[in-house]
Amino acid sequence: MMGLLTRSAPRTVYKTEAGEVVYGMMAEFATPAEISHAAEKVRDAGHSRWDVYAPFPIHGIDEAMGFKHTPIALACALIGLTGAGLGFLLQWWVTGQAYPMVVQGKPFTAWESFIPITFELGILFTAFTALGGMLAFNKLPMFYHPLFKKERFLRVSDDRMIICIEAADPKFDPTKTRELLESAGATSIELVEE
Repeated sequence: MMGLLTRSAPRTVYKTEAGEVVYGMMAEFATPAEISHAAEKVRDAGHSRWDVYAPFPIHGIDEAMGFKHTPIALACALIGLTGAGLGFLLQWWVTGQAYPMVVQGKPFTAWESFIPITFELGILFTAFTALGGMLAFNKLPMFYHPLFKKERFLRVSDDRMIICIEAADPKFDPTKTRELLESAGATSIELVEE
């Protein structure tokens, strides 16, 4: 199968004998433990453009893949606090400056009554930031991906666990990548065309 690939220059683009551009190489694993160990091997081999697909969350896979923390949590905190602050300032301005009205003999800017709106706006801004950040960082919605054409990959939502290393990875070499995935214990290895 590796003899069917040709390499074109100047950019490293792998093509099959039929002329199809290779997206990457996918390998199937039988258990969560096997895919975790395989992910550690791929990470230790220095690959940077690859992913793990499984029908359920695998505990510790993010450490096995070498993920670093995303800025989504910090963005949620900052934007959530900004939303809460804006909500508080809006209420302070409306009740104390723009339309001052005595309610039950309290001062115009009594902050206690501002707490529910302040809290709700903080939660609202945080929730939208988390949703928008998740969609942006995961490149969603994704209507097409080369893996969708593979029959084995379609079973990932049921009972398959797959690692796919992209051909755009600087360390991708069809022969060495296949050897790495075989040594990691893959039960099936396939090329993925774009």
